[in-house]
Amino acid sequence: MKFSSPVYNIIPVPIEKIEPNTYNPNSVAPPELKLLYDSIKEDGYTMPIVCYYDSEKDLYIIVDGFHRYRIMLDYQDIYEREGGKLPVSVIDKPIDCRMASTIRHNRARGSHDVDLMSNIISELHELGRSDAWISRHLGMDKDEILRLKQITGLTALFKEVEFGRAWKAIENDLQDEWEEVEK
Repeated sequence: MKFSSPVYNIIPVPIEKIEPNTYNPNSVAPPELKLLYDSIKEDGYTMPIVCYYDSEKDLYIIVDGFHRYRIMLDYQDIYEREGGKLPVSVIDKPIDCRMASTIRHNRARGSHDVDLMSNIISELHELGRSDAWISRHLGMDKDEILRLKQITGLTALFKEVEFGRAWKAIENDLQDEWEEVEK
């Protein structure tokens, strides 16, 4: 089956059927948020909101585009002009891959709240994702992942690691995994 990018299937979705995700670490300062409003006011929505459709809730969960969504909620003139609908591109991925998508979208253009990024690293770890997976999918190097893990607390994120001689074996195993990622 030939791959087709989700952007070729944009749908108009009432804003009432869209909700933010619970893990987005991206923040936009007030001047940039005002600039986003000005951009949407002048140019319209030029990029869709990326969402996951939750059929059980009949809601679209934002993967990327939270601030474009916020503009419609916060500015009645935009809401009215757009008829209360946002352009949505739907992706169908499990939660860990949606988190990775959010980070990739954000890192390509913005900055992140360190504490929220640390929480995402912790959640991905709890979902069973390795540091190599996180590196590959979120575009982080080993040191950045380690620093973010340290913020949330070493105990929880390193509970399965035995230190001492066993650490070297695990480190070697991780090195093999890192080398595989870099190929």
